[in-house]
Amino acid sequence: MMKNYILKTVLLCTFFILFSCEKDKPVIKPYRAGVILSFDDAYVNEWFATNQKLKKYAWKGTFCISKINTLRHYKIKELLELQREGHEIAGHTLNHINAADFLRVHTINEYMNQEINPMLNLMNFYGLKVTSFAYPYGGRTRKLDAALLQKFKTIRGRAYCEENAAKQGCYFNNSNLVFSFSIDDTHNHFNIPHLLKLLDYAKKNDKILILNSHKTVENVTGDYQTKDATLELICKYIKRNHMKFYTLSDLNKLE
Repeated sequence: MMKNYILKTVLLCTFFILFSCEKDKPVIKPYRAGVILSFDDAYVNEWFATNQKLKKYAWKGTFCISKINTLRHYKIKELLELQREGHEIAGHTLNHINAADFLRVHTINEYMNQEINPMLNLMNFYGLKVTSFAYPYGGRTRKLDAALLQKFKTIRGRAYCEENAAKQGCYFNNSNLVFSFSIDDTHNHFNIPHLLKLLDYAKKNDKILILNSHKTVENVTGDYQTKDATLELICKYIKRNHMKFYTLSDLNKLE
């Protein structure tokens, strides 16, 4: 009888200890639905002007810089100002080359020494804090992904185009490799109705939609341009639906 009593007491105590520990565990809440607005290349003047128009929305952008070695000092100052305001400055290679094409005749080490290391050294010299990277043209390989993730916390490729918003592939998937959808006005698959479907899907399913563009303009005059009006439409949608602006570096903080 005594043995049974002791055994029951031990089991009961164990149950209460385990229950107590379970209660003390922090509850991980899913992240809020939102959007990452990323911008590629070196259209610093245009981005800086667009930022002045969008400040009223308390927005955030990720500016992926290529050819940092060609930028004049006043453009570096504009990038630093964007960084101070809470926007992210990310890497986009030194010479804006297609990595997949480059690696057909060169090694990963050659790519890193030509495109990545000098870019990071110069950006660090200027005081630009870089933890994310976007592939030019979306050209990438799995081996290069692995090499770049030794230097960056998040890397961004380009999503394949799908008409079905749920299959687009441009939503955060709890991976440090993410893919974006282009909202450049002349991009073959871009149109406002499809963009709204992507935003609706993100809102209804608590997703983070990842978008990319290049030169921001009042009126489109060529390829690789995004209207300020399109960005304002996105900002209004986010505010109206109580969604959140994210940067690529914010993804590292999410569960």
